[in-house]
Amino acid sequence: MKAASYTEYGSADVVRLTDVERPVPTDDEVLIRVCAASVNAYDCHFMHGEPRAMRLATGLRRPKDGRLGVDVAGRVETVGKNVTEFKPGDEVFGVSRGAFAEYACPSASRLALKPLNVSFEQAAATPIAGCTALQALRDKGQIKPGQKVLINGAGGGVGTFAVQIAKLLGAEVTAVTSTKNLELVRSLGADHTVDYTREDFTRAGKRYDAILELGANHSWSDIRRSLTSDGKWLFVGAVATRGWLRPLGTLVKALAQSPFVSQKIQLVPARVTRDDLVVMSEFLEAGKIEPAIEKTYSLADVAQALRHVEQGHAGGKVVITIS
Repeated sequence: MKAASYTEYGSADVVRLTDVERPVPTDDEVLIRVCAASVNAYDCHFMHGEPRAMRLATGLRRPKDGRLGVDVAGRVETVGKNVTEFKPGDEVFGVSRGAFAEYACPSASRLALKPLNVSFEQAAATPIAGCTALQALRDKGQIKPGQKVLINGAGGGVGTFAVQIAKLLGAEVTAVTSTKNLELVRSLGADHTVDYTREDFTRAGKRYDAILELGANHSWSDIRRSLTSDGKWLFVGAVATRGWLRPLGTLVKALAQSPFVSQKIQLVPARVTRDDLVVMSEFLEAGKIEPAIEKTYSLADVAQALRHVEQGHAGGKVVITIS
């Protein structure tokens, strides 16, 4: 089968499409024929091997596992002997290492049935970005109707889901994004928009019950000015910048100061679970959420898709369609 892989760290130029053996599912896995996958900043971090501290786990000089891609949607081919939730022919979506390939073997615990009225591309766009936004706002933020929520980085993959989920939770949403994505976030339901190329929201004198941080481009003191006295900074932005520790330096300083102030920092180490995939599936099926897909690429053009995402200005999700 064809699969995208890399044997050294670097830019998208290190990615190659190669012929590899079709994977065999373990007892708790499912073999799926991949119909679509989507690109996340997560994939770019593995490709770059950055922040470099992650190389302690992924390989100091070269990657131990050269597979790429995580978000996946496809049809079940076979199931492991312990799998009872799925059967051959089922249309599913979820996460699997090595999703940029014709076949993948995800754990059954990290899959859910795909709604029949949703395309494979839409389903593949959802797992990491959708579950991250859901867990940040519902679980860490505990957003209530009527609260004011600002999403910094609203035009990206997580941000476009976050705008819609915050609205479902009853929040008044302010979306911070680039000029080109302003209309996109308005179409997703944002009540107010801020063009960060022209305005710094921390200088506007407005306060929010929660700020979802997807950009990590402000100091804790700046953020505190924009939070209510008991507001929360929901921090997903720690994966946004390359290097050894950046932007963890900003986060470490904020965490050191947070016990002495009323506002709180909530880290969002999102993990895709079947329960949350089912929630997202229900949202998708009911039309309450629609993935914002900016571009689609073929499997042969995975490197080009990764290059587009690593530039950091994609509006919504970038999807790989695999025939």
